Amino acid sequence: MSVSIKSGREIELMREAGRILAKVHEELGKMLKPGISTLDIDRTGERMIRSYGCIPSFKNYNGYPASICVSVNDEVVHGIPNKHRILQEGDIVSLDAGVIYNGYHSDAARTYAIGKVGPEVQQLIQVTRECFYEGIKHARAGNHLNDISLAIQTYAEHFGYGVVRDLVGHGVGKALHEDPEVPNFSQKRKGIRLRPGMTLAIEPMINMGRADVVWLDDNWTVVTDDGSLSAHYENTILITDGEPEILSLL
Repeated sequence: MSVSIKSGREIELMREAGRILAKVHEELGKMLKPGISTLDIDRTGERMIRSYGCIPSFKNYNGYPASICVSVNDEVVHGIPNKHRILQEGDIVSLDAGVIYNGYHSDAARTYAIGKVGPEVQQLIQVTRECFYEGIKHARAGNHLNDISLAIQTYAEHFGYGVVRDLVGHGVGKALHEDPEVPNFSQKRKGIRLRPGMTLAIEPMINMGRADVVWLDDNWTVVTDDGSLSAHYENTILITDGEPEILSLL
C-alpha cells in the first residue's frame, strides 16, 4: 500500500476542487423536486462542473456513462441517470459527484428527501450524515484508520441500521481512488496510522434494513438486497496536525 502525503501546493489545489464541488452540490440540492428526471440532475451537474473549469471525475470512469451518480430509494450508490426515472414526492435521492481541478480530485455525496418523508426516513438521512461526523472525530494524526471505521459502524448500528460492507471509502488526490481503503465498519487490524497531508474520502453508506447489497444488470447500480432505503454522505477530508479539515464543504 502506498498512501500519498500531499504537499502544500497539492493541498491548495484540493481545497479549490473541494470548494467547487461543494458549490455544485449546493446548487443541485436546490433543484431537487418531484417531477424532474435523474438525467436532468446529471446534465445540470455536468454543466456546472465544466463552467468552473473542472472535469467531472466520474464521466467515463471505468465506463460509467454519467457525471453525477443519482441513486433513488433502495439504490445505494452508482445509480445511472435516466430521462425516464422521475423523482416522486416521498423519494430519497443520493447525489455522488466528483470534480477534477488542475489534475486533483474532490469527491462528495449527499442524500436528500424529495418533498415530505416520514420521520423514520428523515432519521436515516440524518444519522448517515452524523456517521460521517462521528468518524472524523477520530481522523487525527497518530490515530489508526480503524478508529474512524469503528466509530461509523458503532453509531449506525446503535440505530439498528445496516452498514454496507461491499463498498468503502478511499484515499483521493491525483487519482479518484487512492490507497488506503476506508471501511465504514471495524477491521481486525488497526490499519495505517494517520499522518498530516493524507486526503481521504470518508463515505458512510447506511441501509435502513440489512447491510447486504446486490449489483443490477447494468453492472453499476448497487441496491439493498432487502429493498430497504439507503442513504449516503461523503466528504473529502485532510488530515492535519490538529482537527481534520473538510475540503468539500463551503
